[in-house]
Amino acid sequence: VQLQAFGGGLVQAGGSLRLSCAASGFSSYEMGWFRRAPGKEREFVATIRWSASETYYADSVKGRFTISRDNAKNMVYLQMNSLKPEDTAVYYCAAGRLGYIANYFATREYEYDHWGQGTQVTVSS
Repeated sequence: VQLQAFGGGLVQAGGSLRLSCAASGFSSYEMGWFRRAPGKEREFVATIRWSASETYYADSVKGRFTISRDNAKNMVYLQMNSLKPEDTAVYYCAAGRLGYIANYFATREYEYDHWGQGTQVTVSS
């Protein structure tokens, strides 16, 4: 089982990027995206239930980013629109087996068991 994130790059402010995460063997896992900006700790970005029925976002990206998954293709995506310079970071996909808890979403690093390597996103002003 492994995770591999890709799709990062350099984009101007206001632009869009779509990150992908190849997630073989994780169709029953909760999937999340985190990011680490230069000089900062890694932070939660978005998460999606294993069934793709529900999603949850950090306030800083709500309304601009969309997480989705295709379990048949073993893929998880993060569509990022209206990008800002403060979105510049290394983005990581992660998988966790917290399981379904009504009205609760995994937003903490320790709630994820598997991590992929990061992909760099740079947003220029």
